[in-house]
Amino acid sequence: MANSNINNILIPNVSKLPEQKKVDVSNKLGPGKKSDFGKLLEQQLVPKGPDQEIKLSTHAAKRLQERNLNMDSEEFNKLKGAIDKLKIKGGQDSLVITPKAAYIVDVNNNTIVTAIDKDNMAENVFTKIDSTLIVS
Repeated sequence: MANSNINNILIPNVSKLPEQKKVDVSNKLGPGKKSDFGKLLEQQLVPKGPDQEIKLSTHAAKRLQERNLNMDSEEFNKLKGAIDKLKIKGGQDSLVITPKAAYIVDVNNNTIVTAIDKDNMAENVFTKIDSTLIVS
């Protein structure tokens, strides 16, 4: 008898589990209508169109010109890929460092805020950023 008491203490009685509750996951908004969550999910899953291209702020354009930085297709593609990665990770105001230059990027708006060439980035302080991505 002592043995059954030990088992009752160590192994709970599983024959009296509570009933499982059913959760209704159907769309109660009607056909074709989406909840706020559904809309947000769709925005994240739908590929971005041409309106989601990288924009250059006036300040960044001025810095690129002053510092003789040319934005070729390779550099553009590196920045585009970096912004896509940063979006996935939740970056908002990010520093992207490429072999040519460093860029402060407003990730949510796909905008390059400023740029500095490789030769001048060593002594600079980058503030108000939440993430950094080094691209090779």
